[in-house]
Amino acid sequence: MKPEILHQNLKEIFEKLDIGITEQNLRISRIKVKSGFCRVKDKDLFVLEKSLSVHKKNRIMASFLSKKPHEGIYIVPGVREYIEKFT
Repeated sequence: MKPEILHQNLKEIFEKLDIGITEQNLRISRIKVKSGFCRVKDKDLFVLEKSLSVHKKNRIMASFLSKKPHEGIYIVPGVREYIEKFT
């Protein structure tokens, strides 16, 4: 599966789990910040460093999703296999 298609599929899983996902340029902040999960005003949000390669973004997202319960939602088999590599 092409990395860009995998990326889109992973983003759709976040939406199905009701977790917002955004890509931001985190390097401009003077505080050391990494991509990851946070809560903002009682809403779940996952922030990705915009400058990362699509491969790194996919690994970060899949690693997070591997730790979240997602059995109740449909995930394309190839995407599910990719996520399971990070368990």
